[in-house]
Amino acid sequence: MAAAVILPPDDKIDGLADSKKLKPEQRERLFSAIQSAALGIGIGVVDEGTIDQINILRASLLAMEKAVSSLSLAPHFLLIDGNQFPSIPIPSLALPKGDSHCRSIAAASIMAKVTRDRLMVQYHDLFPAYDFIRHKGYGTSDHLRALMEWGPCPIHRKTFRGVKEHLFR
Repeated sequence: MAAAVILPPDDKIDGLADSKKLKPEQRERLFSAIQSAALGIGIGVVDEGTIDQINILRASLLAMEKAVSSLSLAPHFLLIDGNQFPSIPIPSLALPKGDSHCRSIAAASIMAKVTRDRLMVQYHDLFPAYDFIRHKGYGTSDHLRALMEWGPCPIHRKTFRGVKEHLFR
């Protein structure tokens, strides 16, 4: 999951920060504020099968490409979180830890995280044994216990450590 956000030059969104440093209720509030203020928002999703085929880094870059492609407003310049560039013919600057230093990257981080967390809640309804509503798919001890008990479900990335060990049960 990746997001691209174009903020107006004079955005007044208070509290923009790296999504990992915010509480869920802060992210939800900021999600709404970003939706209201942004000039453009794009979301890019790459499914678990593609991640298993091309690896997580290439899938992340592909998700970034999809996010930028889905913007309603064409950007003239991209600020990329990290040190890798997606294959997009737009001038770009990579900023490691960009979500801690750049408002638009922080906004994109929040949009992607909230969208992903909401998707994991939907997956919880489909696969309640895994308790995705609590851990959102991260490798917590509860999630790993569920994998040991039930094996992977269709949304698990089969090449990931902690999952691939339970494929042939």
